[in-house]
Amino acid sequence: MAEATSIAIRAGRDSDAEQLIELVRSAWSEYPDIVLEVEAEVPELRAIATFFAERAGKFWVAERQGRVVGSVGTLPAADPRGVELRKLYVARAERRQGLGSRLCSLVEDEARDREAAFVDLWTDTRFTDAHRLYEARGYVRGPTTRELHDLSCTVEFYYRKELRG
Repeated sequence: MAEATSIAIRAGRDSDAEQLIELVRSAWSEYPDIVLEVEAEVPELRAIATFFAERAGKFWVAERQGRVVGSVGTLPAADPRGVELRKLYVARAERRQGLGSRLCSLVEDEARDREAAFVDLWTDTRFTDAHRLYEARGYVRGPTTRELHDLSCTVEFYYRKELRG
């Protein structure tokens, strides 16, 4: 079993595109009826660092032996008091070893550095493993859902974590 300590986390680069797309494709393929059409629905995966930088955000990838095995980003939230956690993905072989939590911590630490009061996120209702992680870290699911009207007929849950100190 792999250890999270042998994983390097670094700023994401536009050149991570192919590995990032494969990471997302692999994660989405675990669920029925989820379709990844990069050009039509998530073209930011082709230039992820540029996408986040242009929006005053940050994006990180986790690597093991030169392979991208995790990702997460943060952008300013619609409410200027907070930030939004985006694109948390962890390769199946790396799950349940603390990497997802480490990636969440990056976003929460960045939020504190920005003196944000909270971290918001939206997550597909089908991503039950992610829901367990968020809830274990103190994120609270709100009553709101949203439909994306995309090829996967995505419905997302809303979560928030209030930050202290």
